[in-house]
Amino acid sequence: MNAATGTAWWIRVLRLGFGVLGAVALLWIPIRNIGSDTFSLANYFSYFTVQSNILGVIVLLVGGLFAPESRRWQLFRGAATLYMLITMVVYAVLLAHLDVMLNDKWINDTMHRYVPLVLVLDWVLVAMPHRLRPSPALIGQWLLYPLAYGVYSLIRGPIVDWYPYPFLDPREQGYLSMTLGLVVLTLVFAVLAVAMASLADLPSWWRERRSAE
Repeated sequence: MNAATGTAWWIRVLRLGFGVLGAVALLWIPIRNIGSDTFSLANYFSYFTVQSNILGVIVLLVGGLFAPESRRWQLFRGAATLYMLITMVVYAVLLAHLDVMLNDKWINDTMHRYVPLVLVLDWVLVAMPHRLRPSPALIGQWLLYPLAYGVYSLIRGPIVDWYPYPFLDPREQGYLSMTLGLVVLTLVFAVLAVAMASLADLPSWWRERRSAE
């Protein structure tokens, strides 16, 4: 099964459509705020939501244009989808009523709900040529980026006197409370990673079972 014929054309069209939608949402706020003294481009790109959406848009556009099927691509695709799932879950649970610089409802919904959901559905429903079974190595590899992001935010925060999210801000809650909260979040992210790897394996397992029959 080659990259040109391995994925149905309509799936690739949907990927391109949502990829373009995600790209427009990402660019809308910086373009609209060009020249604004209150807008910080560095802060904007320091949100995990923005960074994960950039990765998600890359996955959708590349998946729509080329539909690669290598194991390396599947690992990258899985990581980006996990980060988008984290974005969707954390926003729904912790951030839905807070100002995270995305006041436009359609941008907010696109980046926190629609594009993450599309990536998760694509990951779960479209069978992959390479089965990615859950393993400590895979989960650890996928979690490296969220951990690096947390370190980056905590180092940059005191320098610019700004933190992207309340749970990463030690100024009011203190370092002990923040650390405990981040440990809990890390455990949640690990559970989500295991679920992602497990769910992605189901279509491949079903396909192999039907081939054997």
